[in-house]
Amino acid sequence: MPQVIIDGLSYYYASGLPQGKEPRQTVLFVHGAGGSHRHWLYQLSDLQDEYMVLAVDLPGHGRSQGKSASSIASYREFIRSFAEKLIGHPFFLAGHSMGGAITLDFARCYPEMLAGMILIGTGARLKVLPSLLEAFARGEYFSDFIKLAYGPHAPASLLESAYREMYEVPTSVYYDDLCACNGFDLMKDLPGINVPALVISADQDMLTPVKFGRYLQENLPRAEHEVISGAGHMIMLEKPEEVNRIIRRFLEQRIKAMGGMQE
Repeated sequence: MPQVIIDGLSYYYASGLPQGKEPRQTVLFVHGAGGSHRHWLYQLSDLQDEYMVLAVDLPGHGRSQGKSASSIASYREFIRSFAEKLIGHPFFLAGHSMGGAITLDFARCYPEMLAGMILIGTGARLKVLPSLLEAFARGEYFSDFIKLAYGPHAPASLLESAYREMYEVPTSVYYDDLCACNGFDLMKDLPGINVPALVISADQDMLTPVKFGRYLQENLPRAEHEVISGAGHMIMLEKPEEVNRIIRRFLEQRIKAMGGMQE
């Protein structure tokens, strides 16, 4: 089981590498609120033919030790420690929802560590529905959370898996994560984040609508925006082939612009 020790605690990550050749670059994937590395399995399996791909379980999530955090800054610093342990050159950081907030804040603070960033189903500000916060604060699961997170055409098998995963996560973890999202706001900071960015939105996303992605594209200095049709907030699970194709194209373009693989 791949794991890294940071400050005496064990943190899990899934990984993939091309067979018989050097990876062209490294991509680190960061999940959203209440999530885990499992939300990135389609991306890892598809991109590992060319890239070193990593998907980490944040503290207190999945198989990782540690505690969940109620601030994006805390998760940002964990990602910095994780990257310093395992990645020795500028890498691509990809995040979904809360993971996108972590990615944006990381790019704001540590741009020299990044070759680019991929922002999926996220925004510059992530205010949370009060009823959602209140439910998890009471130790209750919000019954409509999965309905909000997936598009109307998501397969029943995917929804069943999502419900099972939700009830495996303590409500305290959801509450911490959603508090971190609710306190996040980089709207005024975007013009100063000069890191190449790919923004991916979904037209049926009720949690971070397309306008969130459009705002990122319009205010980040070096961003492009793609909209995927027929998917909700969990884009990378609902439409993995389209998401992977867009990510692969962005990586290819950035590597070409950088003159090949970085040493």
